[in-house]
Amino acid sequence: MKKIIILLSVFSIGCKTQNVIVKPTGLVADKAMVVSAREEASKIGVEIMKKGGNAFDAMVGTELALAVAYPFAGNLGGGGFMVYRKANGEVGSLDYREKAPLAATKNMFLDEKGNVIKGKSTGTALAIGVPGTIAGVFEVHKKLGSLPIEEILKPVIALAERGVIVTKKQELRFNDYKVEILKKNGPNSLFSTVFKENDFIKYPALATTLKRISKNGRDEFYKGETAKILVKYLQEKGAIITLEDLAKYEAKWRTPLTFDYKDLKIISMSPPSSGGICLAEIFKMIEPYNLAKMGHNSSEAIQVIVEAERRAYADRSYFLGDPDFVKIPLKELMSNDYLKQRMSNFSFDKATLSSDIKQGKVNYNESMETTHYSIVDPFGNAVSATTTLNDGYGSKYYCDELGFFLNNEMDDFSAKPGEPNMFGLVGNEANSIAPQKRMLSSMTPTIVEKNGKLFMAVGSPGGSTIITSVLQTILNVYEYSLSMQQAVNAPRFHHQWLPDLITFEPNTFDTKTFETLKSKGYLINEKTTPVIGKVDAILALPNKTLEGGADFRGDDKAVGF
Repeated sequence: MKKIIILLSVFSIGCKTQNVIVKPTGLVADKAMVVSAREEASKIGVEIMKKGGNAFDAMVGTELALAVAYPFAGNLGGGGFMVYRKANGEVGSLDYREKAPLAATKNMFLDEKGNVIKGKSTGTALAIGVPGTIAGVFEVHKKLGSLPIEEILKPVIALAERGVIVTKKQELRFNDYKVEILKKNGPNSLFSTVFKENDFIKYPALATTLKRISKNGRDEFYKGETAKILVKYLQEKGAIITLEDLAKYEAKWRTPLTFDYKDLKIISMSPPSSGGICLAEIFKMIEPYNLAKMGHNSSEAIQVIVEAERRAYADRSYFLGDPDFVKIPLKELMSNDYLKQRMSNFSFDKATLSSDIKQGKVNYNESMETTHYSIVDPFGNAVSATTTLNDGYGSKYYCDELGFFLNNEMDDFSAKPGEPNMFGLVGNEANSIAPQKRMLSSMTPTIVEKNGKLFMAVGSPGGSTIITSVLQTILNVYEYSLSMQQAVNAPRFHHQWLPDLITFEPNTFDTKTFETLKSKGYLINEKTTPVIGKVDAILALPNKTLEGGADFRGDDKAVGF
């Protein structure tokens, strides 16, 4: 009998992460939940589900409500990715990423000597890719929605007409981008106004655009009056997008990328998102190590995760692009033998150097330009969606007649192999510019199953730090037994191969951890990034309720019933 008792106790320690019952600290709801960047958008998603709509109806409402309440990243003029899991276990993903216009060329951002022209791929109208958001939400609705589109859009239109209150964080963002927005749009544009906390912003032009879309459907944006107004505006600003570009745009259903980590099944976005493949590589490289035993955010756990991140981001740089244009060796990149070999030169004694590129040659500042939302409905369907304009307020070009900002996604292509983009990410030939091609992304909408059941819907904005934010949030719940809200709140760190730095959220890690890492040759950056990711997630609890994790780093809010 004694032997059995010993075996059982060892088993329970080994399965600590599986057996601990964690008290939720975030909002708990019995039936359904939306977690997004703004309470107004989360409420609209929940309102739609209360009327009998499903997660896919709620997605349409939440996505478009974010265009109203959170114009910093919510959009009609951008694009995104969505991963879903239906109650019956069926999974899928939709790519509504922007595309390069037909007139785009490989060297369009280079001078006659072949050097990248600074700011051309981010700050000019040539930076604007063909938007995919409206095609995306209509594609989801056509395949999986249940309520009429007019009913879904009604509260969104009402929100645009009624107006949205400016938060303190929003006021700060407006101030940060004010000069650029004014320069691009002149003094009479809506966003050239000085907005302060508690001001109300009404969006009559956006409401009118949404009414036309509600009445005429998807083609209103791509072929109708809205398309004509948009192209006229774009061409006046020097963009190369035509009516033909809009008419040709299609969102695309793709097979999500799925892989196992211990007894979790992780379902994430496949290319042209680099999120799923990088997540898979990192999880598989860290799996042999006992992170739970090392301790949350300990120097040893940081080392293991950083070294896996370093190798995954190096692969991202070389191999990844739009799968409709380049062959990506996904199977090989995810094979156990390959990943074991990738980690074979890792040692706890010292850092592996990324390359001989000098530290500091590439600098990046984190940006919250993207926005993520997670939804679980009363029927058990889950949606994880990330949408973006690229930079904050995208290209800063705001079409006042239509009421929305345009993206600057062309910067996500590799303007020149080996040259970093605005996030310091270095690209290669696989992600070079070509007409109708989708640019590589770091967006990582993810759904996690545990023992065949829905466990988590998770995602984040944050440019190149999206992947590492999603990774750490899953690990925080699974390996370190944190509640969903605690997992989202926990301090984060990031490494992306180049620049060869570990970036930490300032004032959140102890100096002893830094000293240990520095003694092993790691370069520490605690300055340039005020925020790493802004995670919005939902955890399915053992008692069948849902816990939301809304990131305190923004105005994010979980709403449920």
